[in-house]
Amino acid sequence: MICNDIHSALTPLLARYDENQIIVLMDDKLSFDSSYPTLRLKIDETHKSIETVSSIWNFLIERNITRRGVLVCIGGGVLTDIGGFAAATYKRGIDYINIPTTLLAMIDASSGGKTGVNFKGLKNAIGCFAQPKETIIWPGWLKSLPSAEFLSGFGEMLKTGLLDEHLWLNLLQYDLASMEIEPLTSLIEQCIAVKERIVTADPKEDGLRKVLNLGHTFGHALEEVSWMLHGYAVLYGLIAELYVSVVKLGCPKEPLQQLTQIMLQYYDRPKCNCKDRRQLIALMQQDKKNERAAEINCTLIQNIGSPVINQVITPDEANEALEYLFSL
Repeated sequence: MICNDIHSALTPLLARYDENQIIVLMDDKLSFDSSYPTLRLKIDETHKSIETVSSIWNFLIERNITRRGVLVCIGGGVLTDIGGFAAATYKRGIDYINIPTTLLAMIDASSGGKTGVNFKGLKNAIGCFAQPKETIIWPGWLKSLPSAEFLSGFGEMLKTGLLDEHLWLNLLQYDLASMEIEPLTSLIEQCIAVKERIVTADPKEDGLRKVLNLGHTFGHALEEVSWMLHGYAVLYGLIAELYVSVVKLGCPKEPLQQLTQIMLQYYDRPKCNCKDRRQLIALMQQDKKNERAAEINCTLIQNIGSPVINQVITPDEANEALEYLFSL
């Protein structure tokens, strides 16, 4: 739900639980008043680990949280991923509520029920599907969001736009230089609606939901090599995968050209280079989306709104796409 006040939205949800069974998990950089026991954590990709989840489990055990408890997760996508996983696995599952505080988390990580942690250098290698009881979105968080975090979130929005022609056209009309919140709120709602429609039809990614992986096969590899912000990596991944879509599926060049222009105008070029290509391809061959060992499985598009899942590409095709990306 999108709300104008977090407390008024959260209070009726927490009324369903005993007061001593409510725990808050919060990014330590946030200033938010909580009357409930609160675990504040330093959160970034380097802390997206089993060790961090273990600290959450310990906090829950120390406060005698039962299976009737609830964990309120307040933070960005890394925190909601970790918090959701901790809740889903503690005593075989307790409820959790997400309050995303970044644009990326609002339109991606905080909804859809994917939870997890990184493991052995592989992004989200350990995880499970567990839907939050509610996701509370307050656009006011975005007023103080650093521009790089804002752009990261918009990169994921562009991914969602490529799955829906109407949304894509609306995203192209948004003045990204202004970063205005009011016109963005409608776009957030539209992105959530597109994702929810897909997730409802395929909650555990047996088929259709794989369209949401567009840009992520290349993107996750780029993110692991350079530790760039997730939305930046997705944008670069989209460019690489749209290049493959043009070459392999005959996708029109216009979406690729539009994305390339957005990157050149608002985002830095990727902090990788041609020397990283072998490592990137090796990481893509270990991606959890692959159905067979050492293959590279991508979601591509035939056109805006027409994604195609389970497209296996060769290392040579991946190398050609990376060469294009790094040449920009």
